[in-house]
Amino acid sequence: MAAVLCALAVLPGGTAAGIQDGTYAFAPDARQVTGTTDTTGAARLEPGRTYRSSLPRNGKLYYRLDLAATTTAYVPVTAVPPAHATVSATDGIRVSVRDAHGSPCGYASARFGAGLSPRPVTALGKREAGGTQCQGSGAYYVLVERVDSEASAGSGTAGSGSAQGWDLEIAPVAEPRLAEAGPTTAPGTWDSASPEPLSGEPRRRSGGAGFATARPLGEGVWRTGMAPGQTLFYKVPVDWGRRVHAVAELGSSATGRGYVGGALNLSLYNPVRGFVDDTSLGYTGTEKSAALAPLPPVEYANRYTVFSGQSAVRFAGDYYLVMHLSEQLARTFGTGPFAVTLRVRVGGQAHGAPGYAGRPVPDGVFTVTEQDREAAVTGSGGGGDTAMEALAVGGIGAGTALLLVLGGWTVAARRAQTRVSAQKPTA
Repeated sequence: MAAVLCALAVLPGGTAAGIQDGTYAFAPDARQVTGTTDTTGAARLEPGRTYRSSLPRNGKLYYRLDLAATTTAYVPVTAVPPAHATVSATDGIRVSVRDAHGSPCGYASARFGAGLSPRPVTALGKREAGGTQCQGSGAYYVLVERVDSEASAGSGTAGSGSAQGWDLEIAPVAEPRLAEAGPTTAPGTWDSASPEPLSGEPRRRSGGAGFATARPLGEGVWRTGMAPGQTLFYKVPVDWGRRVHAVAELGSSATGRGYVGGALNLSLYNPVRGFVDDTSLGYTGTEKSAALAPLPPVEYANRYTVFSGQSAVRFAGDYYLVMHLSEQLARTFGTGPFAVTLRVRVGGQAHGAPGYAGRPVPDGVFTVTEQDREAAVTGSGGGGDTAMEALAVGGIGAGTALLLVLGGWTVAARRAQTRVSAQKPTA
């Protein structure tokens, strides 16, 4: 009984209704690492491991990567400001990978945007093998910088996003070269028309609070409840040759009048947490939807296109749908929860993976398994709890949830006993 009550107490968000408070769920096995203000003595990052660090105001920190000449490295950095911090649309982070001479190999920025709401933002630095710069084996450096409008203006205050440190999650990935030379140009034409949104009765599916706890999701119509300031993470398995498209809808509100810009933000990230596309919607209290741009099927050769969104769908694996509901919504329309619907379509014809000369790190990051497909249907294996689904999105009482958990455990125990009995040798 005590164990069950503890499980209830640690539901995402720590509330009886399962509504998160805007906190980010860092990978439970993340290692603490401290960045340095220059490359001297920079802490070493290993692909396949996840790290946790902190970026101070006016922060500019270095970390080290040791790479082979044939390895392409991706370094996604997720910055998490304090809950309720004051941020501007242009605040965010910039991440770059640099060679030993300080020349940038690849960089990206991520900003909070029009919602003016503190949320996890992710930017990807990378070093691509086989290019014209940053080649050869040896030490490379990851530079993470804060982009702070208030800090640059010298006006940061104690309660602002500029004045406080931002937590970081860093998850490097290594991609091997191909065993044999493949095409070096992007695939030809593809159907760029926006797919029709899926129709049908929504199924309940709560989300995770971070990349590590993202809830599996497949094709279908899904619904959850969100509170202002909350960010939800889902992962959609997308195989080679397949493509993903999503539409987010924010339901109507029975209270309040006014307008909130960037009320709901929907972002798509690839298996190495690289940004693919995002969309947001303004809100006046009536139901509103926003759709991601159409994308080509996942192919290795997409990396050779000049269009960043298309280039990002360069490998199979888990594609992350991340939704954030702006804190600003609470001022005009109340604390919710607000009904949010996700319409996810996965199309195209799956085919085999390209012939890599080795294994990526972590292993399986570019692979979709049968277990992944099953989890996308059932919702198991992520941050959500299937037994707690009604609690998380329907707000039922803790007593009812307790009965659900006990009932689920009873069924599981009986099944386990049945399996054991079946395996006993007969006389």
